[in-house]
Amino acid sequence: MKDRICEFKCNIDDMTAEELAFAAERLMEEGAKDVTLSPVQMKKGRPATLMTVMCADEEAEKERFARLIFKYTTTIGVRELISERYILDRREEIRDTAYGTVRCKRVSGYGVERFKIEYEDLSRIARAKDISIAEARELVLESMK
Repeated sequence: MKDRICEFKCNIDDMTAEELAFAAERLMEEGAKDVTLSPVQMKKGRPATLMTVMCADEEAEKERFARLIFKYTTTIGVRELISERYILDRREEIRDTAYGTVRCKRVSGYGVERFKIEYEDLSRIARAKDISIAEARELVLESMK
């Protein structure tokens, strides 16, 4: 399966790590498909952060996300790149386990099939049992058999 995606990119050299994290969190809450922050070096050797925001390649969505990026960051310019991407079919499953209900993501296509328990559910179980995420995953998988 293929689709088209818009990637917005901007270099930011005047925001704190906390401010960048907040901006990325807000953009994800607003429905961005993904937000990444990468360290880069700008002219004159200045350290900065490259923010990449992925959204649907639809004019209304692109306009909305451009506005949001300007709202939550100090950037004065945003670059737009339209890409095609190969994606796997996704579906969410809800499973009852001995440790409560967990959400699972199942993806398939191109000769692959994978299954993953949602992090938030594993985190909840790990905290409740005072164990690691890996141990929580093993417990849940065992209870699903």
